Amino acid sequence: MNLDSAREVGADFAAVAALLQIGAEIGVDQVLDSGRTFGIADLAEATGLSQDSLRNYVHALSAAGLVAAEDGKDLYRASDDYADWRHEVGYLSWALTANSPFLQNARAFLTDSESAADTYRRDGRRVAVSSRWIGDRTFYPAVVERVVAADAKHVVDLGAGAAGLLIDLLLQDGRRSGVALDLSPAACDAAREAAGRAGVDDRLQVIERSVESLITDPGPLEGADVIQACFVMHDVLQNETVFEDVLRTCHKALAPGGVLAVVDAVSYGQEARERKFSALFTYLHSNFMGIKLPTADQWVEKFRSAGFSNVDCVSQIMPGGRLFVATK
Repeated sequence: MNLDSAREVGADFAAVAALLQIGAEIGVDQVLDSGRTFGIADLAEATGLSQDSLRNYVHALSAAGLVAAEDGKDLYRASDDYADWRHEVGYLSWALTANSPFLQNARAFLTDSESAADTYRRDGRRVAVSSRWIGDRTFYPAVVERVVAADAKHVVDLGAGAAGLLIDLLLQDGRRSGVALDLSPAACDAAREAAGRAGVDDRLQVIERSVESLITDPGPLEGADVIQACFVMHDVLQNETVFEDVLRTCHKALAPGGVLAVVDAVSYGQEARERKFSALFTYLHSNFMGIKLPTADQWVEKFRSAGFSNVDCVSQIMPGGRLFVATK
């Protein structure tokens, strides 16, 4: 790609990222993501904003080619490539929006990281949104494949965020139930809202708790055929002893033959496709969150030490990420 082409692509990505982030902030994303035809009144009902302000926003989306107007009607639908754009700009959303407290206060973190960490915190919902935009095309399919292969009827998602992955799994199988556990009140609220819209709230329990709390109260894990955790276990790793206890608790709570599916990052991934994003991910976690990411081999050894009989490592997911499938 020559420099002129790169500039054009960069401008497109920046614009789409900003437009879709506005949609996520005001609550329009739930309508756009559904893929259904909508009117301005539908957006007003979903967001509580005036139709005039929303009409201007939809006009911008239409001008950018992200929504298309239905012929002869005041109705719209997301463009055919909307989901592709949403995924691609998910990396920008995570880097620049979900982590904006770190970037905007970098000097404070590099001067006194502990004080800065107490003062400048990330927004859980923004982290969940960007993770979903990235995950639905990268690690979500790999996790879904394992859940389906295990014929799992009860799935527990640790650090579920807005529960997009778990809701998709429940929609695939009407016999499947799930537990979404997350520490963020905002993410839990978003999960409950999404479950209600999807019509699976009778099969999904949302629990506002930390993963660490499962050591003393493993109730939410009991009877799980699959326990999945996407980019949450590295947070638990800040305390090695606690992390080991969490893994052992998961191992004990799983049903016979159950699977622990963990998607997480490795330190400075060196595959050509992942080096740049992995470098940012590793640096931010090490210097702004106090988290030292393990290598792939170190991850595998941790699962084996917790009693899992077999551990597979899959690298072809998001840049710097790995899927670890540990079987009881």
